[in-house]
Amino acid sequence: MRIGVIGVQGDVSEHVDAVARAMRDAGRPGDAINVRRREDLDRVDALTIPGGESTTISKLLVQLGLFDEIVRRATDEAMPIMGTCAGCILLAKDAGVQADKTKTRLLGLMDMAVDRNAFGRQRESFEADLEIEGMEKPFHCVFIRAPAILRTWGDCTPLSRYKDRIVLARQGNLIGAAFHPELSGDLRIHRRFLDLV
Repeated sequence: MRIGVIGVQGDVSEHVDAVARAMRDAGRPGDAINVRRREDLDRVDALTIPGGESTTISKLLVQLGLFDEIVRRATDEAMPIMGTCAGCILLAKDAGVQADKTKTRLLGLMDMAVDRNAFGRQRESFEADLEIEGMEKPFHCVFIRAPAILRTWGDCTPLSRYKDRIVLARQGNLIGAAFHPELSGDLRIHRRFLDLV
């Protein structure tokens, strides 16, 4: 098994490390690799889109010829994808006027609407222990300039909330997290992602 982490911007090394540790913990042989070129993408079974800045990541995915191929593989081949923070924004079908203003092109794979920076700027970043559907113990969530999932429809299912806002959702082979599971030290979300492969 080979899991790719979009390596163009954001907390790439943290995701590579978390994916590699989750594979070891689950006893599943494989590699976690940076994806920066089309050839890298062609070699992976699943993909993680890390946090960072959604407009920058989107533009780089287009420039590097990765954008359309990610959409094709997710839809035609059901390639599992997990997007965290900025990656969650890119997975959404609707990111509101902020995405329109910045001309952020969305992958549009998940039936959900998101609000960028819903919890405020950098200084309003926070951590919280949240209940997640299917997990016995709370998960320690790290929110950094985090989006919120405003609503879901179709086959997109909320899995966790912070107060009244959805912060984790799944739709088939896709997972969108408004927080950073790779920074928590807890591998349960990454292991759940590996179960989709």
